[in-house]
Amino acid sequence: MPVNQTLRNGAWRVVELITTPVVPADYLDVIAPLRNPTVLRARIEAVRPETADAVTLELRPGRGWEPHQPGQYVRLGVDVDGVRLWRAYSVTSAAGRRDGRFTVTVNAVQDGAVSGHLLRHARKGMLVHLDLPAGDFVLTSPRPAKALFVTAGSGITPVMGMLRSALPELGDVIVVHSAKTPEDVVFGAELRELAAQGRIRLIERHTRADGRLKPAALADLVPDLFERETWACGPGDMLDDLQEHWADAGAAERLHVERFRPTVLVAGDGGTVTFEKSGQVVDVAAGATVLDAAEAAGRLMRSGCRMGICFKCVLPMREGIVRDVRDGKLTTATEVDGDNVLIQTCISTAAGPCRLDA
Repeated sequence: MPVNQTLRNGAWRVVELITTPVVPADYLDVIAPLRNPTVLRARIEAVRPETADAVTLELRPGRGWEPHQPGQYVRLGVDVDGVRLWRAYSVTSAAGRRDGRFTVTVNAVQDGAVSGHLLRHARKGMLVHLDLPAGDFVLTSPRPAKALFVTAGSGITPVMGMLRSALPELGDVIVVHSAKTPEDVVFGAELRELAAQGRIRLIERHTRADGRLKPAALADLVPDLFERETWACGPGDMLDDLQEHWADAGAAERLHVERFRPTVLVAGDGGTVTFEKSGQVVDVAAGATVLDAAEAAGRLMRSGCRMGICFKCVLPMREGIVRDVRDGKLTTATEVDGDNVLIQTCISTAAGPCRLDA
Protein backbone atom coordinates (compact mmCIF):
# COMPACT_ATOMS: atom_id res chain seq x y z
CA MET A 1 0.00 0.00 0.00
CA PRO A 2 1.41 3.46 -0.88
CA VAL A 3 2.67 5.53 2.05
CA ASN A 4 0.22 8.39 1.39
CA GLN A 5 -2.74 6.02 1.40
CA THR A 6 -1.51 4.39 4.61
CA LEU A 7 -1.27 7.80 6.28
CA ARG A 8 -4.76 8.76 5.11
CA ASN A 9 -6.24 5.51 6.41
CA GLY A 10 -4.48 5.96 9.73
CA ALA A 11 -5.68 9.54 10.07
CA TRP A 12 -9.26 8.48 9.32
CA ARG A 13 -9.11 5.77 12.04
CA VAL A 14 -7.91 8.39 14.54
CA VAL A 15 -10.82 10.65 13.63
CA GLU A 16 -13.23 7.72 14.06
CA LEU A 17 -11.87 7.05 17.55
CA ILE A 18 -12.23 10.71 18.54
CA THR A 19 -15.80 11.03 17.26
CA THR A 20 -17.13 7.64 18.47
CA PRO A 21 -19.99 6.69 18.82
CA VAL A 22 -20.76 9.08 15.96
CA VAL A 23 -18.48 8.37 13.00
CA PRO A 24 -17.07 10.97 10.56
CA ALA A 25 -19.51 9.84 7.89
CA ASP A 26 -22.36 11.07 10.08
CA TYR A 27 -20.86 14.57 10.18
CA LEU A 28 -20.37 14.47 6.41
CA ASP A 29 -24.05 13.59 6.00
CA VAL A 30 -24.95 16.82 7.78
CA ILE A 31 -22.62 18.87 5.57
CA ALA A 32 -23.35 16.97 2.32
CA PRO A 33 -26.68 15.13 2.81
CA LEU A 34 -26.83 13.90 -0.81
CA ARG A 35 -23.50 12.04 -0.64
CA ASN A 36 -24.64 8.82 1.07
CA PRO A 37 -25.85 6.22 -1.47
CA THR A 38 -27.36 4.01 1.26
CA VAL A 39 -29.73 6.78 2.41
CA LEU A 40 -31.20 8.24 -0.76
CA ARG A 41 -32.32 11.85 -0.46
CA ALA A 42 -33.14 14.73 -2.77
CA ARG A 43 -32.91 18.49 -2.42
CA ILE A 44 -35.70 20.72 -3.68
CA GLU A 45 -34.12 23.16 -6.14
CA ALA A 46 -37.27 24.99 -7.23
CA VAL A 47 -40.99 25.19 -6.43
CA ARG A 48 -43.30 26.23 -9.28
CA PRO A 49 -47.07 26.75 -8.89
CA GLU A 50 -49.17 24.99 -11.54
CA THR A 51 -52.70 25.78 -10.34
CA ALA A 52 -54.21 27.04 -7.09
CA ASP A 53 -53.96 23.46 -5.79
CA ALA A 54 -50.84 22.05 -7.43
CA VAL A 55 -47.10 22.73 -7.39
CA THR A 56 -44.18 21.24 -9.25
CA LEU A 57 -41.05 20.40 -7.26
CA GLU A 58 -37.72 20.27 -9.08
CA LEU A 59 -35.51 17.77 -7.27
CA ARG A 60 -31.78 17.09 -7.32
CA PRO A 61 -31.30 13.45 -6.25
CA GLY A 62 -28.28 12.29 -4.29
CA ARG A 63 -25.87 9.44 -4.93
CA GLY A 64 -27.50 6.12 -5.64
CA TRP A 65 -30.22 7.58 -7.85
CA GLU A 66 -31.18 5.70 -11.03
CA PRO A 67 -32.92 7.29 -14.06
CA HIS A 68 -36.65 6.74 -14.53
CA GLN A 69 -38.70 5.58 -17.48
CA PRO A 70 -41.41 7.99 -18.67
CA GLY A 71 -44.61 7.27 -16.73
CA GLN A 72 -42.94 5.85 -13.62
CA TYR A 73 -43.31 7.25 -10.13
CA VAL A 74 -41.06 7.81 -7.13
CA ARG A 75 -41.87 7.79 -3.45
CA LEU A 76 -40.97 10.80 -1.35
CA GLY A 77 -40.47 10.52 2.40
CA VAL A 78 -41.52 13.73 4.12
CA ASP A 79 -41.37 14.46 7.86
CA VAL A 80 -44.71 15.90 8.98
CA ASP A 81 -45.15 16.70 12.68
CA GLY A 82 -42.50 14.15 13.66
CA VAL A 83 -43.87 11.38 11.41
CA ARG A 84 -42.06 10.33 8.24
CA LEU A 85 -44.77 9.73 5.67
CA TRP A 86 -44.15 8.23 2.24
CA ARG A 87 -46.22 9.08 -0.81
CA ALA A 88 -45.89 8.17 -4.48
CA TYR A 89 -45.67 10.92 -7.10
CA SER A 90 -45.33 10.47 -10.85
CA VAL A 91 -42.25 11.94 -12.47
CA THR A 92 -43.46 14.77 -14.70
CA SER A 93 -40.19 15.85 -16.32
CA ALA A 94 -38.64 14.44 -19.45
CA ALA A 95 -36.41 11.43 -18.91
CA GLY A 96 -32.65 11.80 -19.11
CA ARG A 97 -32.23 15.47 -18.22
CA ARG A 98 -28.61 16.53 -18.62
CA ASP A 99 -28.55 18.26 -15.23
CA GLY A 100 -29.63 15.03 -13.50
CA ARG A 101 -32.70 16.64 -11.94
CA PHE A 102 -36.31 15.56 -12.22
CA THR A 103 -39.71 16.97 -11.27
CA VAL A 104 -42.80 15.72 -9.50
CA THR A 105 -46.09 17.59 -9.37
CA VAL A 106 -48.05 17.54 -6.12
CA ASN A 107 -51.81 18.02 -6.24
CA ALA A 108 -53.89 18.87 -3.19
CA VAL A 109 -55.70 15.86 -1.69
CA GLN A 110 -58.56 16.32 0.75
CA ASP A 111 -57.12 15.72 4.25
CA GLY A 112 -53.81 14.79 2.61
CA ALA A 113 -51.06 15.20 5.20
CA VAL A 114 -48.16 15.09 2.74
CA SER A 115 -49.70 16.99 -0.18
CA GLY A 116 -50.94 19.72 2.15
CA HIS A 117 -47.56 19.97 3.85
CA LEU A 118 -45.68 20.25 0.56
CA LEU A 119 -48.11 22.77 -0.91
CA ARG A 120 -47.71 25.00 2.17
CA HIS A 121 -44.09 24.44 3.16
CA ALA A 122 -41.99 23.17 0.25
CA ARG A 123 -39.07 25.55 -0.27
CA LYS A 124 -35.81 25.60 -2.19
CA GLY A 125 -33.14 23.79 -0.19
CA MET A 126 -35.58 21.52 1.66
CA LEU A 127 -34.50 17.85 1.83
CA VAL A 128 -36.81 14.88 1.26
CA HIS A 129 -36.16 11.16 1.42
CA LEU A 130 -36.40 9.28 -1.82
CA ASP A 131 -36.98 5.84 -3.30
CA LEU A 132 -35.86 4.64 -6.71
CA PRO A 133 -38.28 4.95 -9.65
CA ALA A 134 -40.85 2.19 -9.96
CA GLY A 135 -44.01 1.24 -11.82
CA ASP A 136 -44.96 -0.35 -15.13
CA PHE A 137 -47.28 2.39 -16.42
CA VAL A 138 -44.87 3.14 -19.26
CA LEU A 139 -44.97 3.49 -23.03
CA THR A 140 -44.82 0.35 -25.10
CA SER A 141 -41.90 -0.38 -27.40
CA PRO A 142 -42.09 -0.02 -30.33
CA ARG A 143 -44.20 3.10 -29.97
CA PRO A 144 -47.80 2.76 -31.15
CA ALA A 145 -48.93 4.36 -34.41
CA LYS A 146 -51.99 5.70 -32.59
CA ALA A 147 -52.03 6.64 -28.89
CA LEU A 148 -54.81 7.75 -26.57
CA PHE A 149 -54.36 9.15 -23.07
CA VAL A 150 -57.43 9.41 -20.83
CA THR A 151 -56.81 11.26 -17.56
CA ALA A 152 -58.61 13.13 -14.82
CA GLY A 153 -57.31 15.39 -12.08
CA SER A 154 -53.79 14.43 -11.00
CA GLY A 155 -53.90 11.53 -13.46
CA ILE A 156 -52.33 13.85 -16.01
CA THR A 157 -48.98 13.77 -14.17
CA PRO A 158 -47.53 10.47 -15.48
CA VAL A 159 -48.89 11.23 -18.94
CA MET A 160 -47.15 14.60 -18.99
CA GLY A 161 -43.89 12.81 -18.24
CA MET A 162 -44.55 10.56 -21.23
CA LEU A 163 -45.42 13.44 -23.56
CA ARG A 164 -42.39 15.49 -22.55
CA SER A 165 -40.13 12.50 -23.09
CA ALA A 166 -41.47 10.75 -26.16
CA LEU A 167 -43.96 12.91 -28.07
CA PRO A 168 -41.65 13.11 -31.14
CA GLU A 169 -41.80 9.29 -31.29
CA LEU A 170 -45.62 9.24 -31.32
CA GLY A 171 -47.39 10.04 -34.54
CA ASP A 172 -51.10 10.31 -33.73
CA VAL A 173 -51.85 11.38 -30.17
CA ILE A 174 -55.18 12.21 -28.50
CA VAL A 175 -55.30 13.45 -24.90
CA VAL A 176 -58.68 13.45 -23.15
CA HIS A 177 -58.45 15.18 -19.79
CA SER A 178 -61.09 15.96 -17.16
CA ALA A 179 -60.84 18.68 -14.51
CA LYS A 180 -63.38 20.74 -12.59
CA THR A 181 -62.76 23.95 -14.53
CA PRO A 182 -60.31 25.18 -17.22
CA GLU A 183 -58.27 26.82 -14.45
CA ASP A 184 -57.93 23.47 -12.65
CA VAL A 185 -56.22 21.74 -15.58
CA VAL A 186 -52.68 21.00 -14.42
CA PHE A 187 -50.23 21.82 -17.25
CA GLY A 188 -53.19 23.41 -19.05
CA ALA A 189 -51.15 26.07 -20.87
CA GLU A 190 -48.58 23.53 -22.08
CA LEU A 191 -51.21 21.05 -23.26
CA ARG A 192 -53.11 23.75 -25.13
CA GLU A 193 -49.90 24.95 -26.78
CA LEU A 194 -49.13 21.40 -27.94
CA ALA A 195 -52.64 21.23 -29.40
CA ALA A 196 -52.25 24.61 -31.11
CA GLN A 197 -49.02 23.33 -32.71
CA GLY A 198 -50.87 20.28 -34.01
CA ARG A 199 -48.71 17.88 -32.02
CA ILE A 200 -51.65 16.44 -30.06
CA ARG A 201 -55.42 16.54 -30.25
CA LEU A 202 -56.62 17.78 -26.86
CA ILE A 203 -60.13 17.17 -25.58
CA GLU A 204 -60.87 18.92 -22.29
CA ARG A 205 -63.81 17.91 -20.13
CA HIS A 206 -64.74 20.40 -17.39
CA THR A 207 -66.75 18.34 -14.95
CA ARG A 208 -68.28 21.24 -13.05
CA ALA A 209 -70.17 22.14 -16.24
CA ASP A 210 -70.06 18.91 -18.26
CA GLY A 211 -70.25 16.18 -15.64
CA ARG A 212 -68.08 13.06 -15.42
CA LEU A 213 -66.88 11.48 -18.64
CA LYS A 214 -68.50 8.12 -19.40
CA PRO A 215 -67.10 5.51 -21.81
CA ALA A 216 -70.03 5.93 -24.20
CA ALA A 217 -69.29 9.64 -24.52
CA LEU A 218 -65.60 8.86 -24.98
CA ALA A 219 -66.47 6.60 -27.91
CA ASP A 220 -68.31 9.50 -29.54
CA LEU A 221 -65.28 11.78 -29.06
CA VAL A 222 -62.78 9.20 -30.32
CA PRO A 223 -64.42 7.07 -33.04
CA ASP A 224 -61.35 4.82 -33.51
CA LEU A 225 -61.17 4.21 -29.76
CA PHE A 226 -60.21 0.54 -29.80
CA GLU A 227 -57.65 0.96 -32.57
CA ARG A 228 -55.51 3.00 -30.21
CA GLU A 229 -53.05 1.91 -27.54
CA THR A 230 -54.55 3.62 -24.50
CA TRP A 231 -53.16 4.80 -21.18
CA ALA A 232 -55.59 5.88 -18.45
CA CYS A 233 -54.96 7.39 -15.04
CA GLY A 234 -57.40 9.01 -12.63
CA PRO A 235 -60.11 8.24 -10.07
CA GLY A 236 -60.97 4.62 -9.44
CA ASP A 237 -64.56 4.81 -10.66
CA MET A 238 -63.43 6.23 -14.01
CA LEU A 239 -60.84 3.48 -14.41
CA ASP A 240 -63.35 0.78 -13.45
CA ASP A 241 -65.72 2.03 -16.16
CA LEU A 242 -62.97 2.13 -18.76
CA GLN A 243 -61.71 -1.36 -17.95
CA GLU A 244 -65.22 -2.78 -18.22
CA HIS A 245 -65.80 -0.97 -21.53
CA TRP A 246 -62.52 -2.20 -23.04
CA ALA A 247 -63.13 -5.75 -21.79
CA ASP A 248 -66.62 -5.83 -23.32
CA ALA A 249 -65.08 -4.78 -26.63
CA GLY A 250 -62.44 -7.51 -26.44
CA ALA A 251 -59.68 -4.90 -26.33
CA ALA A 252 -58.56 -5.18 -22.70
CA GLU A 253 -54.94 -5.77 -23.72
CA ARG A 254 -54.79 -2.33 -25.34
CA LEU A 255 -55.70 -0.47 -22.13
CA HIS A 256 -52.96 0.38 -19.61
CA VAL A 257 -54.15 1.66 -16.23
CA GLU A 258 -52.43 3.44 -13.34
CA ARG A 259 -54.25 3.63 -10.01
CA PHE A 260 -53.36 5.85 -7.09
CA ARG A 261 -54.16 3.80 -3.96
CA PRO A 262 -53.62 5.70 -0.74
CA THR A 263 -53.56 3.64 2.46
CA VAL A 264 -53.98 5.19 5.88
CA LEU A 265 -51.98 3.60 8.70
CA VAL A 266 -52.70 4.30 12.34
CA ALA A 267 -49.81 4.06 14.79
CA GLY A 268 -50.10 1.93 17.91
CA ASP A 269 -47.70 0.32 20.38
CA GLY A 270 -46.12 -2.91 19.24
CA GLY A 271 -47.30 -5.27 16.53
CA THR A 272 -46.46 -8.25 14.39
CA VAL A 273 -43.68 -8.32 11.82
CA THR A 274 -43.99 -10.75 8.93
CA PHE A 275 -40.84 -11.79 7.08
CA GLU A 276 -42.34 -12.49 3.67
CA LYS A 277 -39.67 -14.71 2.16
CA SER A 278 -39.73 -17.21 5.02
CA GLY A 279 -43.28 -16.62 6.21
CA GLN A 280 -42.09 -16.23 9.80
CA VAL A 281 -44.19 -13.93 11.98
CA VAL A 282 -42.61 -12.27 15.02
CA ASP A 283 -44.44 -10.43 17.79
CA VAL A 284 -42.69 -7.18 18.68
CA ALA A 285 -43.66 -5.76 22.06
CA ALA A 286 -43.99 -2.04 22.60
CA GLY A 287 -40.50 -0.53 22.96
CA ALA A 288 -38.65 -3.64 21.75
CA THR A 289 -36.73 -3.31 18.51
CA VAL A 290 -37.49 -5.45 15.48
CA LEU A 291 -33.92 -6.73 15.61
CA ASP A 292 -34.08 -7.83 19.26
CA ALA A 293 -37.54 -9.41 18.91
CA ALA A 294 -36.55 -11.34 15.79
CA GLU A 295 -33.35 -12.65 17.38
CA ALA A 296 -35.29 -13.67 20.49
CA ALA A 297 -37.61 -15.65 18.22
CA GLY A 298 -34.61 -17.49 16.77
CA ARG A 299 -34.26 -15.58 13.51
CA LEU A 300 -30.72 -14.82 12.32
CA MET A 301 -30.50 -11.08 11.57
CA ARG A 302 -27.87 -8.85 10.03
CA SER A 303 -26.58 -6.22 12.42
CA GLY A 304 -23.59 -4.07 13.24
CA CYS A 305 -23.43 -1.21 15.70
CA ARG A 306 -27.01 -1.75 16.99
CA MET A 307 -27.17 2.02 17.50
CA GLY A 308 -28.57 3.22 14.18
CA ILE A 309 -25.21 4.39 12.84
CA CYS A 310 -23.73 1.75 10.52
CA PHE A 311 -26.88 0.84 8.51
CA LYS A 312 -25.88 -2.83 8.33
CA CYS A 313 -29.29 -3.91 9.67
CA VAL A 314 -31.35 -2.16 6.97
CA LEU A 315 -34.27 -4.12 5.50
CA PRO A 316 -37.03 -3.15 3.05
CA MET A 317 -40.51 -2.71 4.56
CA ARG A 318 -43.25 -3.38 2.02
CA GLU A 319 -46.12 -2.26 4.22
CA GLY A 320 -46.53 -1.15 7.80
CA ILE A 321 -45.54 1.44 10.35
CA VAL A 322 -42.54 1.54 12.72
CA ARG A 323 -41.39 3.93 15.43
CA ASP A 324 -37.81 5.05 16.00
CA VAL A 325 -37.05 4.09 19.62
CA ARG A 326 -34.65 7.02 19.94
CA ASP A 327 -37.00 9.91 19.22
CA GLY A 328 -40.43 8.40 18.55
CA LYS A 329 -40.45 9.36 14.87
CA LEU A 330 -42.77 7.22 12.76
CA THR A 331 -41.99 5.75 9.33
CA THR A 332 -44.78 4.33 7.19
CA ALA A 333 -44.90 2.23 4.03
CA THR A 334 -47.99 1.51 1.97
CA GLU A 335 -48.06 -1.13 -0.73
CA VAL A 336 -48.22 0.67 -4.06
CA ASP A 337 -47.10 -1.70 -6.81
CA GLY A 338 -44.61 -3.36 -4.49
CA ASP A 339 -42.72 -0.35 -3.21
CA ASN A 340 -40.25 -0.77 -0.36
CA VAL A 341 -39.20 1.67 2.35
CA LEU A 342 -35.87 0.94 4.03
CA ILE A 343 -35.87 0.72 7.83
CA GLN A 344 -33.15 0.10 10.39
CA THR A 345 -34.25 -2.88 12.48
CA CYS A 346 -31.90 -2.05 15.36
CA ILE A 347 -33.66 1.23 16.20
CA SER A 348 -37.20 0.49 14.94
CA THR A 349 -40.07 -0.94 16.91
CA ALA A 350 -43.35 -2.03 15.37
CA ALA A 351 -46.19 0.47 15.69
CA GLY A 352 -48.64 -1.88 14.01
CA PRO A 353 -48.54 -4.85 11.63
CA CYS A 354 -45.54 -4.76 9.28
CA ARG A 355 -44.36 -6.81 6.32
CA LEU A 356 -40.64 -6.95 5.56
CA ASP A 357 -39.18 -8.04 2.24
CA ALA A 358 -36.81 -10.49 3.88
